Amino acid sequence: MDAMPNEARRRVVIEAVTPAVEGGRFPIKRIIGEDVVVEADVFADGHDVVTAVLRHRPPDGEWREAPMTALGNDRWRGSFEVDHLGEHAYAIWAWVDRFGTWWRDLLKRAEAGLDLALDLEEGAHLVEQTAKRASGDDRAALRSWAARLRDRWAPELTAEAEAELQPIMAAHADRRHATRSPKLGIVVDRERARFGSWYELFPRSTATDAGRHGTFADTEKRLAYVAEMGFDVLYLPPIHPIGVTHRKGRNNDPAGAHGAPGVPWAIGSDEGGHTAVHPDLGTLMELDRLVDAAAEQGIEIALDVAFQCSPDHPWVREHPEWFRRRPDGSIRYAENPPKRYEDIYPLDFETGDWRALWEELKGVVEFWITHGVRIFRVDNPHTKPYAFWEWLIGGIKRDHPDVIFLSEAFTRPKVMHRLAKLGFTQSYTYFAWRNTKAELEEYFGRDLPAVADFFRPNLWPNTPDILTEQLQTGGRAAFMSRVVLAATLGASYGIYGPAFELMESTPRQPGSEEYLDSEKYEIKAWDLDRPDSLRPFIARVNRIRRENPALQSDRTLRFHHTDNEQLVAYSKRSGDDVVLTVVNLDPKWTQSGWVELPLRGLGIDPAHPFPVEDLLTGERFTWDGGRNFVEIDPDLVPAHILLVRPRVRTERDFEYFM
Repeated sequence: MDAMPNEARRRVVIEAVTPAVEGGRFPIKRIIGEDVVVEADVFADGHDVVTAVLRHRPPDGEWREAPMTALGNDRWRGSFEVDHLGEHAYAIWAWVDRFGTWWRDLLKRAEAGLDLALDLEEGAHLVEQTAKRASGDDRAALRSWAARLRDRWAPELTAEAEAELQPIMAAHADRRHATRSPKLGIVVDRERARFGSWYELFPRSTATDAGRHGTFADTEKRLAYVAEMGFDVLYLPPIHPIGVTHRKGRNNDPAGAHGAPGVPWAIGSDEGGHTAVHPDLGTLMELDRLVDAAAEQGIEIALDVAFQCSPDHPWVREHPEWFRRRPDGSIRYAENPPKRYEDIYPLDFETGDWRALWEELKGVVEFWITHGVRIFRVDNPHTKPYAFWEWLIGGIKRDHPDVIFLSEAFTRPKVMHRLAKLGFTQSYTYFAWRNTKAELEEYFGRDLPAVADFFRPNLWPNTPDILTEQLQTGGRAAFMSRVVLAATLGASYGIYGPAFELMESTPRQPGSEEYLDSEKYEIKAWDLDRPDSLRPFIARVNRIRRENPALQSDRTLRFHHTDNEQLVAYSKRSGDDVVLTVVNLDPKWTQSGWVELPLRGLGIDPAHPFPVEDLLTGERFTWDGGRNFVEIDPDLVPAHILLVRPRVRTERDFEYFM
């Protein structure tokens, strides 16, 4: 005999639940205070009324419930707000609503003038059965209603029953045969996970006198400079002792290392490893002071997590089993052919001692958390096992839900997406190599929205490893346009400075994206007061971001048609705050054209002119209709960041833009 189902009375089907990442295998991501909107197909056999509710549970809390509304064609929607950091859960429950079905049919029969005696008796019975599940005032009210239904029916009872009886019946509905969707997860992060402006610098290059190794105290003095430009995250490359063996010299020269400071990512020496600081930078106490001083200026310190070692790292002596050896017995150094990194030993995650290795690496992150660090930029996470990251990040965030992990992984899209699913809070992107209008619209208008439930982009126009051809050849206008694009397309973005604001653009060799005289290999002396610095421009862009909520999220990004391929236009909206950005992608020539806007979608009355203000220049214009002309000279400012007023509410508001 064929096996029967365990419970055949669950007649409701729940399908196509959104949002869900791989059917719930991975959690979605949200920010505290956001609404989570959930939809699903919910239906049953036959014509009975179905009821669905959205259940949700905060970390270590009780299950809560929100109603779901039928949208039509068996699609349902409900929502709830996430009000705690950490791991949340949600699910849908749905059941055949016998009382709702009876009530619907009763009204139809009453309207047709049919005899309702048996129907009223059936309804009274349903109400009495529900009264057995209720208590107190609800039980008494239900018993009273059962008697009233048996007594008589009058059309005026309809409104009274809908106001009084139906809510009580819904509160005590028979859910014994409810269908339950799989439990789905949400990781709720703090606001910095969605919106932030990052600035990267090498602390050893912060000394005010040329030739001296910078310190944490020097970096502390640099905080005012970073804060003045409006950055709220200061990211420091590895601050640990640097190995001596195979140390690289200027421009990655393996033969010229005498006196060179070494590459910060070659971590470890006799002075210590991943939980030590480079002695020339200072002490742990001075780092603590830097973290506190930064917080006073509204800046968080982000540290680099690079799970690799120099040949001089203490782990090489203490745990030789954590490294892979060649046939001649030597430890295999890192390679990315044709690049060779003789000064770095990768860890062997296939070691038989992998459990101890995992615990040690997690301990590194926990160590820096005790020193007040809550943001970590992770170097090359795609070269470590996926299971390791899921374990490490999951464990850290259960204990410290405010911690943020930025994945540095310029690799295949599916690999980047997997890392984000596993728990990385934010991710680097391909933004640096998306230059044309078509590339930008495809990437930000199609590719990134498709993964928005788990992948949060952080846009970087340059890094110590990336000097794109656009920046090498485009001059000042290219740097200005790229920072505008990064800062307005993405709610989170960063620059590597001072190389960016001082427009460093010379490659190591033609066709290379490496900087000539890269700061990775030497200490730099930066002239921060150069009159051509982009420092004031970047400060203005960041101020615009802080003052306009529309730019603090990615979910409302919409591209708009222009009739010139060198002009890209897009908007973001938060309530009445509408920001339209138009960028000239040609760093050499003035470009002009017509921008087409969906006025009603932006809350603008097409029948009236509306004021716009260029937040970069302060210029004000009056636009009329959905098609307006722009002209952008890259020698002046290669972009407009336009504040669009959806409605002119008062005479005073209109005068503001005159």
